[in-house]
Amino acid sequence: MYCYFTEHCCKPILLVKLPGESAAKDKSQTMNFEQRETDEPSVKVIDRAARMLWVLARGHSEGLQLGAIVQLSGFGKGTTHRLLSALVEAGFAFQDPATRRYRLGAGMSLLARIGQQHDVGAAAIPYLARLARETSDTVYASLREGPTAICVGREIGAFPIRTLSLNVGDRRPLGVGSGSLALLAFLPDHEIEIALRHNEMWFREFDGYDVAYVRKAIAKSRRNGFAFVDGRIIPGMNALGVPVYDRTGNVVAALSLAAITDRVSGDRLASLAKVLKKEAVRFGNALSVGPENAAPVAKAG
Repeated sequence: MYCYFTEHCCKPILLVKLPGESAAKDKSQTMNFEQRETDEPSVKVIDRAARMLWVLARGHSEGLQLGAIVQLSGFGKGTTHRLLSALVEAGFAFQDPATRRYRLGAGMSLLARIGQQHDVGAAAIPYLARLARETSDTVYASLREGPTAICVGREIGAFPIRTLSLNVGDRRPLGVGSGSLALLAFLPDHEIEIALRHNEMWFREFDGYDVAYVRKAIAKSRRNGFAFVDGRIIPGMNALGVPVYDRTGNVVAALSLAAITDRVSGDRLASLAKVLKKEAVRFGNALSVGPENAAPVAKAG
């Protein structure tokens, strides 16, 4: 039995009217407070900052000169410079000291990555819930970020022996774990090579993992059409994962399942893979940003 609760403690605010204060003064103070809360100039500043970020996005990696930003934004030079300075200080913009050009900063990249993880995790909920009901096992959704796999969703099944090998937000090198292996194995060959080179040292943190082993696991996953891990990470626990493709055929995520060895082996292995692939196609279609009339892509049948 799991119990989650949050306590919120709110202290009452006592407003004391001093002798001699008039009702008109009370009303004036209230109106002033409300005016500060909805201060229009503050809203305009936010609107201008947002417009400035969209302008910087048009500059791509090389960035934009101040004059170009003034022209594109429609702001005066002074306003533009003040907004850019504030965005640079917040980490949302960056000025190259050599070229003096401005571009989006690392803070925007971080927000974008977090937003993508939240989006995919939220989108995965109905598919994970259906898988957990159908299999009674714990299922996961993973997302690729460069050479890394990130767990963005988890649903615990009803089977009493639970194998919680990942928490939402956990990161692993591509190739370690069934979902992570599914993300890696079905990438184009050149992307696989980049990930393997990058993760060579990271693999050593996991018993039994090195580049040679992961290469073999990739080949086996491609033959089977799914990734399978037999107790290598947690003894007594097996796991399998499948890639999630968008409508253009790119791997955008992975769905995986983990349970005690007896539940992910033998004849049940094939049936679990079939169920996972079915949900992966549905999930991929939901994530797709391609043409509406494009045919769904089902790979590694």
